[in-house]
Order: sequence, then C-alpha cells, then structure tokens
Amino acid sequence: MRRWLAIDRAARILRAGGVIAYPTEAVFGLGCLPDDEHAVMRILDIKRRSWRKGLVLIGASIEQLERYAVLPDEPRRSEMLATWPGPVTWTLPARPTAPRWITGGRDSVAVRLTAHPLARRLCERTGSALVSTSANVSTRPPHRRLLALRHELGRQLDCVLAGELGGLAQPTVIRDSRTGQVLRA
Repeated sequence: MRRWLAIDRAARILRAGGVIAYPTEAVFGLGCLPDDEHAVMRILDIKRRSWRKGLVLIGASIEQLERYAVLPDEPRRSEMLATWPGPVTWTLPARPTAPRWITGGRDSVAVRLTAHPLARRLCERTGSALVSTSANVSTRPPHRRLLALRHELGRQLDCVLAGELGGLAQPTVIRDSRTGQVLRA
C-alpha cells in the first residue's frame, strides 16, 4: 500500500510538470511528461546533454506510444510486439506531432513498452508515456544505487521514487524498426 502511495505522489508531480528519478529495467531513470518542454529541458540540463540526441519514451500501453510514433507494418510489427512488454527499445517513425525535443529533430522516436512494474504503474497513473533516460550526468555511468543517485542528483529533482531495478546488467537494447538492426546492444 505504501509503495502505491509513493507512485501516486510521483504521478501527481509528473502531471504538475515535475522531474523525477525512478527505477527501470537496468538503471535508475530520469523522467517527465514528454510534451512538457520545460521539464524535458530540466532533464537535459541535469544530464548536461544536447536535445539533439533525442530521448527514449516508455509506456504502459501501445496507445500511449502511438501518440508519438507510427508502428511498423508486418512482419516487423510482429517482431517488435513479440519483445514487448520488455527490455527492448525500438526506433519508430515519429508522428509529425512528436515534439522535436523528444526526437532530437529526427524523423524517428525511440519507444519501449515497459515491463518494469513501477515504471509501468507510473505511466498508468499519469495516463501518458514518460521520458526515460538514464539518471546520470552524460559523462558518468548511470546510477544503479539509490543512495548514490540521491547524493549526486537528488537536489535537482522533484521526487526520487525508490524501488528495485529490473535486473538487467546493461541498459535496454535499442533496435531500428526500419531495418531490424541493433543500434545498442
């Protein structure tokens, strides 16, 4: 019960334009609502990262992701859906309405239907896909320990949601939906 209250609090913060840290499949992530340019820019400032690199979005449902991306035709669609929910991120053609601060100005967007229970619940409680980028300054390794995350980034965040990581040793695989090529292993 206590965990659900923490998730509800984090969801309220996100809907109000906040930036949070939360557990994902492999590392702690930084997140906000993707359409909130100010919140996204805060994340990029925390990470010291250019908006041109683009950002990953996670969702609890295909519908949350389809707001930003166009799902591929068969047979790639079945190949992609067989990996979801799960730890595979796919780059898909971006919808014209996908914010440039998410796509990095490209015609594609990276999305994942998450299987991580806390991350999934956050998406459900906000009713939205979320930005999901590793919780770290770009030149440093991503945080896997809550205490270190709070020490380095805690003061810059509106909420740090505690929870178990998903157990992956490395960040999620990224694949290109147009070619099937692995972009990050």
